[in-house]
Amino acid sequence: MHRATNSATIGLYYGSSTCYTEIVAEKIQHIFSEDFGEETVDIHNIANTGLTGIEHYRQLILGIPTWDYGELQEDWETVWDQLDTIDFSDKTIALYGLGDQIGYPEWFLDALGYLHNKVLLHGAKIIGHWPNSNYHFTESQALTPDKTHFVGLALDDENEFELTDERLKHWCSQLRQQFTDV
Repeated sequence: MHRATNSATIGLYYGSSTCYTEIVAEKIQHIFSEDFGEETVDIHNIANTGLTGIEHYRQLILGIPTWDYGELQEDWETVWDQLDTIDFSDKTIALYGLGDQIGYPEWFLDALGYLHNKVLLHGAKIIGHWPNSNYHFTESQALTPDKTHFVGLALDDENEFELTDERLKHWCSQLRQQFTDV
């Protein structure tokens, strides 16, 4: 779903093969508009739009699932090299990722870590780190250097679907404050 509005201040770009990352994008948009009374999120499915318009947003949320053994989702893989052509130095970015910590504990949210490193390399200011407590995994490329947090919101709809909505509300509240503080 893509909703273009002139009042949007946050661009949310995601790739989704099984619709879970898309559903999370829609929930984020809903939380910002319904819970905060603001219509501030434009959703872009990169399978349809690529990275078109990303340069017009100063605030971004990027959503990526991890596939199989720490691989990029195919829509992100398609635009991966284009990320190298974007100057993110004037952008504040929050990231969220979906993965399967039980089925792939050695690669949990690796794609989130790859995306984080890519935009950080091109100057992005990253917000929205998320505590890694109460997760069950052995390795992840999506951890902060001190390994106490993920570089973005960590979701596992395969094994912890019942926790997603509460995590999203808390994270969106955190983002709302952090986007304001920038």
